[in-house]
Amino acid sequence: MTLQFEEFYAWSKRELNLQLDGYKQKQLQRRITTIMKKSGSDNLTMYARTIKQDPEVKKAFLDYITINVTEFYRNDKLFAEFEQILVNDIAPKFPSLKIWSAACSTGAEAYSVAMILKKQKLENRSTIIGTDIDQTILQKAREGIYRDGEIKNIHPTDLKQYFVEKEGQYHLTDAVKKMVTFRQHDLILDAYPKDCQVIICRNVMIYFNDEVKENIFKKVSEALVPGGIFFIGATETIYNPSQYGLRKIGSFLYEKVGIEEG
Repeated sequence: MTLQFEEFYAWSKRELNLQLDGYKQKQLQRRITTIMKKSGSDNLTMYARTIKQDPEVKKAFLDYITINVTEFYRNDKLFAEFEQILVNDIAPKFPSLKIWSAACSTGAEAYSVAMILKKQKLENRSTIIGTDIDQTILQKAREGIYRDGEIKNIHPTDLKQYFVEKEGQYHLTDAVKKMVTFRQHDLILDAYPKDCQVIICRNVMIYFNDEVKENIFKKVSEALVPGGIFFIGATETIYNPSQYGLRKIGSFLYEKVGIEEG
């Protein structure tokens, strides 16, 4: 069975440009088996053939394997701490802000930052990039349409100002949507944006094995300018952050240490 999965991983990388062997294996194999059975396939060889032939099966596979759970201001107390540091420390320190929301899913996190910057009148000197491996999810992010559960942490005043309610869904205004550029990106395979003041990558590292996580932390540090910050998820920890040129400055916040400090 393990050999079959290894062959399927190789096929996924070759045919779908999807790197699966960096994920935690028991969890990943359980998810693959579940979605495979839903497609009506009896084994991985049959499933690979079906994915290649049926666009709907391919879409279902990619949507299920790439985790897409998100909401605005997720873990609101932690996000408030991040907002305080962004506004009071990062924004005054740099003449321009390049902010990367990695593994952004449907864009709620990137748009949360956009609303913060807009309220602080910082949007004219800010660039926000949202990336994800899943093209379908990125299209949803560009559309900016959300359900009740995703907007539960938004203050009523902001909800009224930045959203239009239509048939029980909340449509983000163009003024906020235009602040974020979305593009496809694989955290394992692709090069990282450079010279970022802020990188947000939350609640995705828990799905990767230790070797992949270490490589991601290293590349994140290289992508940050000295004094820039890295915001991770509430279930994640960076052990010995100094080995990546980082130091802890908040519950789940790390600063890139400048040369003069190291």
